[in-house]
Amino acid sequence: MSSTDYEVVIVGLGPTGLTLANLLGRRGISTLVLEREPEYYGLARAVYTDDEGLRIFQTAGVADEVAADMNIDSTVQWVRGDGRILAQFNQIERPLGWPVVNFLYQPYLENSLERALERYPHVTVHRGRAVTGFSQDDDGVDIEHAACTGTGYGTRDAEIDTGTTEQVRAQFLVGCDGGRSIVRTTLGIDMTGVSFPERWLVVDLKTRDGADAFRHLPYFDFVCDAQRPIVSCPQPGGHHRFEFMLHEDQTKEEMEDPDTVRGHIARFVDPAEVEVLRKLVYTFNAVIADRWRDRRILLAGDAAHMTPQFIGQGMNSGVRDADNLSWKLTAILRHGAGAGILDSYESERRPHAKAMIDLSVFNKNLVSIDNPVLATARDLALGTASRTPILGGWIRGAKMKPAPRFRRDAYLGLPRPPIRGVQGALIPQPMVRTYDGRHQRLDDTLGLGFAVLGYHTDPRKGFSDADLAMFGVLNTRFVTVYPLGGRPQGKPGDGRADVIDIEDHTGALTRWFRRARVRPGGVVLLRPDRFVFGTAAAGHNTALVAAVQHQLRLRPAVFSDQSIAVK
Repeated sequence: MSSTDYEVVIVGLGPTGLTLANLLGRRGISTLVLEREPEYYGLARAVYTDDEGLRIFQTAGVADEVAADMNIDSTVQWVRGDGRILAQFNQIERPLGWPVVNFLYQPYLENSLERALERYPHVTVHRGRAVTGFSQDDDGVDIEHAACTGTGYGTRDAEIDTGTTEQVRAQFLVGCDGGRSIVRTTLGIDMTGVSFPERWLVVDLKTRDGADAFRHLPYFDFVCDAQRPIVSCPQPGGHHRFEFMLHEDQTKEEMEDPDTVRGHIARFVDPAEVEVLRKLVYTFNAVIADRWRDRRILLAGDAAHMTPQFIGQGMNSGVRDADNLSWKLTAILRHGAGAGILDSYESERRPHAKAMIDLSVFNKNLVSIDNPVLATARDLALGTASRTPILGGWIRGAKMKPAPRFRRDAYLGLPRPPIRGVQGALIPQPMVRTYDGRHQRLDDTLGLGFAVLGYHTDPRKGFSDADLAMFGVLNTRFVTVYPLGGRPQGKPGDGRADVIDIEDHTGALTRWFRRARVRPGGVVLLRPDRFVFGTAAAGHNTALVAAVQHQLRLRPAVFSDQSIAVK
């Protein structure tokens, strides 16, 4: 290596750190991960991922493996205390190529993600190493770390052996080290938001050998019971989670008592058929770090934002952070982009993370009503809404979930027009048909870098040699999208191997192009995270190229001496 030991150092080996390490590893970035716990924690915290999360795992090359260990396409419902259904959502459409509702057992997920890192010799994981200090200059970050006992998961009382201190240097440091982040606190960055007083008892269960304890609890239930609000979550591998809201006069010690726990779960399962893996009273926070970047040091996951558990989006917000950061770091480290593009990380991710927090707080307030009069009003309103065609369809389709779409004028890309604009939004991912008749997910065609889609045209047309050289530096793929039955026939054409052509046999991309007002001959530039950078009509590529050069802070010298022939 050159003047740095690693290009990126990640602090924390939770879902966010693991996802970022896999994404950087797949893109060839030398990475060190420092985790203060000597051994894996081994208990579940996160329970859910969505289609956006699985699509990111697809980019990381692990989606099929991790999805095999999930309870997919599950129904989520709000029910009364007696079990009668108030409302449901069961979205089975897959616009992003993956199921929308997937329940997981976090140890399975993290074990798969950590195993996947073994395929990258340029990614190193050091467990039992706590960061003890760091400093940065204009060129990189110096990080000190020492052996750590890891006692007390998620706390600061672990024993650190300063006699084992080592130092590494990296070009960037990313703190993925949770709500008590040593990276964030060392930088003096505060978190702003609300800490809620309500206390909940979480109980993680596993069915005993030979038992079938959870067959009658197939769906995720928000039990809207004024006497005691409850959450019931099915998980794969014979696991199940319950969460019980405490009354004001109940103590932590009382609720965590084994007899009390057995009494609560006995309402739903036979305690003799299950093993209690964890019981813990907790409170929750809805907070966001005041800053996510300090020059070459960045925050991600719970270190940057903490989401209440009521829509299962805490982990997924961190996974989205990792996706956003990974391609931007790669663009800087490999493709000549300026470090200033990292300013867009927070401007793109903060509004979406905040929207997820707000939705989670709303659902928490909805579920945790313990006033009988207000609970009756809630049940009436929710039940009525679910039976109304428009509102019912909105609930069943989970349309309340914030869309994967950046706030206007706060993202890397061309400005979004007020009508039918797709700039700054995530493109759908249908199955497509290759020239030899095989079906595959769109992203598997696009690769890991930028992609230019040509709608019924060679996407290289209209770009100069210098433009194509620039796209070459950005590791761009060129893809022609034909509608069903629209492939050219007859004499051999003059196409080249560096242009991929696919057929939109489902019609999903063709419909999307029409909604986006992209006509045949037009092109769409996709960022590596599959958000739309911009579109251009046939022969009108100048603004698109200028925006790429300007917004990525590309240095002309990087690509001016390259040339790519155009046919």
